[in-house]
Amino acid sequence: MTGIYETKTSKELYAQTRNCLLDGVASSMHKSELEEYPIYFERGQGSHLFDVDENEYIDYLGGYGPAILGFTPPGVMQAAIEQISMGTQLAAPFKLLNEVSRKLVEVIPCADIVSYAMTGTEAVMLACRLARAHTGKEKIIRFEGHYHGWSDEALISNAPNSLKMMGPRNKPWKILGSAGQRQAAAADMIVLPWNDLSLVDQVVKRQGNEIAALITEPVMLNCEVVPPKPGFLEGLREITQKNEIDFILDEVITGFRLALGGAQEFFGITPDLSTFAKSAAGGYPIAGVAGKREIMESDVHPLGTFNGNPLSIAACHATIKALEQPDMYENMGRITHNIAEGVTQIGKRLGIELYCANIQSVWWLQFGIHSALADYRDTFRVNKPKYQKFYKLCLQRGLRMHPVRGRFYVSAAHGEKDVEKTLQTIEEVLTILGE
Repeated sequence: MTGIYETKTSKELYAQTRNCLLDGVASSMHKSELEEYPIYFERGQGSHLFDVDENEYIDYLGGYGPAILGFTPPGVMQAAIEQISMGTQLAAPFKLLNEVSRKLVEVIPCADIVSYAMTGTEAVMLACRLARAHTGKEKIIRFEGHYHGWSDEALISNAPNSLKMMGPRNKPWKILGSAGQRQAAAADMIVLPWNDLSLVDQVVKRQGNEIAALITEPVMLNCEVVPPKPGFLEGLREITQKNEIDFILDEVITGFRLALGGAQEFFGITPDLSTFAKSAAGGYPIAGVAGKREIMESDVHPLGTFNGNPLSIAACHATIKALEQPDMYENMGRITHNIAEGVTQIGKRLGIELYCANIQSVWWLQFGIHSALADYRDTFRVNKPKYQKFYKLCLQRGLRMHPVRGRFYVSAAHGEKDVEKTLQTIEEVLTILGE
């Protein structure tokens, strides 16, 4: 029986912080609305985190994606320390920037040339502006449940709360994602359900002369995980190519995560433009856009004080070197598959209806279903209250997971002992849930 963690210091710190910090956290992702208070962590090492009450956790949140090498990876740490000693914000080009840019062009299939930003939100904004400049058109197709950052235009229909508020499937309503968001921001966005080529084809036939771009996550990862149906991404590529619509793959999560060349390499799909961020710098902030030269050179000139800064570029350089090591992706994929298969078998033994699967180093768990979801509307079949109970019981026993949905990351630092402890804890938790 695993011991239950005490986290009273986190609770006390959160009560203090709420007096001086909006919502008591620096990002709304740091505390779920369903949690009384967040856990305060002091340090990370490899695949583990340590909180202010000296509890140790196996981490599957991965800093929401960037920690693909685990926490404090030696090569990245050393590169960062060396760069700090030389300066972190020079406001000028430098030699390593050239080297990293050439490497990105080499490894990202769609990349003739790249441009830098600091966040995924900015990268998506740049990609959309490039597509509009290139095509001379303004509308953009996006899909329900996909998250492309929190700009006014991007935060549309990314997380509707119910099927009722989404409207008809063949012509979904546009749902704003935040207070203070301009209704007009949705004017040029065309919202569709994912994984349905026929609806995309119908809209393109009707409005193709207005559509600058189609943007999609290659795997739906920012809500309940939904993989692409066979042929769907290929179909999007074909439709956009035939109709002079720029095809944007938002690889903020999947870039450097599914393969060194991202989902493009993994699925064999080459878009016109793609974003990258999170995993590209092993825990340091970086983002950017890669794409065809004719689109990238459409007279759009990105601004940003910290774009391509020396510290982030040094971390990116070291991260890519680590990810290029033999069998790196195979090992992460094997560890992840072992977890997903183990959870599946535990569920069967205990008679609990669940679906657990993985794509490379991403795995997911959904209660109340037994096969892959088709689109965002399908996610309302998932037993989310049961996941909340699962999450809280796991956290109390040393597994740090996503606080809202069952999507998890494995890093290069995770090993067989982590798998063994994880499956042991999950079996204990699922046994409690099944009682």
